Amino acid sequence: MTWQPSPTRYDTMIYKRCGNSGIKLPAVSLGLWHNFGGVDLLENARKTIWRAFDLGITQFDLANNYGPPYGSAEETFGVILSKDLRPYRDELIISSKAGWDMWPGPYGDWGSRKYLIASLDQSLKRMGLDYVDIFYHHRPDPETPLEETMGALDHIVRSGKALYAGISNYPAAETKRAAGLMRKLGTPLLINQPDYNMFERWIEKDLLQVLEEEGIGCITYSSLAQGLLTSRYFEGIPAGSRAARPEGELKREDVTAQAVGKAKKLNEMAKRRGQSLAQMSVAWNLRQKSVTSALVGASSPQQLEELVGALNHLAFSAEELQVIDQVLAG
Repeated sequence: MTWQPSPTRYDTMIYKRCGNSGIKLPAVSLGLWHNFGGVDLLENARKTIWRAFDLGITQFDLANNYGPPYGSAEETFGVILSKDLRPYRDELIISSKAGWDMWPGPYGDWGSRKYLIASLDQSLKRMGLDYVDIFYHHRPDPETPLEETMGALDHIVRSGKALYAGISNYPAAETKRAAGLMRKLGTPLLINQPDYNMFERWIEKDLLQVLEEEGIGCITYSSLAQGLLTSRYFEGIPAGSRAARPEGELKREDVTAQAVGKAKKLNEMAKRRGQSLAQMSVAWNLRQKSVTSALVGASSPQQLEELVGALNHLAFSAEELQVIDQVLAG
């Protein structure tokens, strides 16, 4: 199967500067957390990534343990890169992460220098890359000194195995401290990747302000609350959905009557805006000045097209935001 990228791929995508850096990221980026593992169909993954690039999505977000099984999303992406995207490598932002469990024993988890460097070496082999554009520490480690973890990120960038360093799931205080350490080392933090959506708003308390002050970009994941902020579960849990799959992050017990009820009310607002609930959810994330990009997952090219359609209507009136807040508080 042959494919050539669209010559108009950069005509409609919005690109936003990432903090104080020289990098601009697409307002919508594609995450490979789900739907790209060894249990998924390779040809569907290829077509989804083709469509992403045709739509101007230049950033593809991975981690060492994405799959299932662990590592298989990077392997899948490596195949697609080799078959289809290799000529366009310099047009892509490819990221990976380490920080969650990956292999047995004391050196395959958390935030030690040994784990981060070994994990990135493995990730590069799986993807067939010499370097990634962004390498993240995936979560704070309460037992490893932050100086060691940030020192490992600095070493990785200086070694040429990553162009930029990032962190994920770091709260405000640890983000500020990490930023100070990296600044002293001479490798500023590019970006933080937290979860953020209408059901999960913890970053609004103080993290967004810290990112603004420190000149660090923000890419949000779980923009659709693992599918709860779509119409997917309005009539129960359909076969093949994330909540129906045993390996999925969204569990059946997460699909509560309360969550579905709020989603249905939000859907009415989305209809009035001329959007799907999924599109409004992405637009709602991007309303924040500090949010550089909304990371989305997609099980098909068609679903990805719908989500990118959020960019056609990003503005919210004060009244709309008030109604959304009232629904969420209810």
